[in-house]
Amino acid sequence: MIDMKKASMAFSEYVKPYDITNPKIEIKIKHTYRTVEVAKRIAEDLKLNEEQILLAELIALLHDIGRFEQVRIYNTFKDRDSIDHADLGVKILFEDGAIRNFIEDTKYDDIIYKAVKNHNKFKIEEGLDEETLLQCKIVRDADKTDIFGIFVDDIEKDKNILYNYEEVAKQRVTPEIMKKFEHYEQADRHDFKNEVDDYINIISFIFDYNFLTGLKIVKDNKYIERTMKPICICEDTKEQMEKIIKIANTYINERIEKGC
Repeated sequence: MIDMKKASMAFSEYVKPYDITNPKIEIKIKHTYRTVEVAKRIAEDLKLNEEQILLAELIALLHDIGRFEQVRIYNTFKDRDSIDHADLGVKILFEDGAIRNFIEDTKYDDIIYKAVKNHNKFKIEEGLDEETLLQCKIVRDADKTDIFGIFVDDIEKDKNILYNYEEVAKQRVTPEIMKKFEHYEQADRHDFKNEVDDYINIISFIFDYNFLTGLKIVKDNKYIERTMKPICICEDTKEQMEKIIKIANTYINERIEKGC
């Protein structure tokens, strides 16, 4: 069986060398542990067996392991400006061999590899077996859910750690990105023209949820309104931002009402 206590201790050891005074490092440690809890909740809501639940927790623990080296080297979370943190994560785990610090048994390696690698991609790769696909979906939902938590809780200490909110609030979402949003679609990050497009992409995470658990957490915590609040401060763009909030909440409510 997967020993989450041992894995958590290994994670603590792994992050020790990194500068905890760097708020980006602090945020990612907190994010990791919270993502584990969300993944567990999703797996339990799906009524999975104990082994599947523990595997979901372990994958969540490991999903952002590449972030720490990314921050150390580049001091950014933006993959397009540095390196794909999921690809770096699987390199650290499987090429460098760090995975054995977290679990001795190799039976889950293929699933862990695919789930970590796919957690941040625009779409999950095709051709995966049923169990691997399930774990990919769980970690993606859990990760997205706690990213909202980062935006409404962790950045309170330093609102500009991720974005310059005053500047983002002045920008208008480009028509192509807005059209995607209105049609309940995520846009490809390569199509972003400015920082507000990137910011709105966080909200559009909801369109890629696989299960209702995460969407219910978003709704219950008013994550849409709270994530948008810092950029709803400019009269020239406020109407567009409020429209985005309305579309997002309509989508969430529709999904929850349908029960799927």
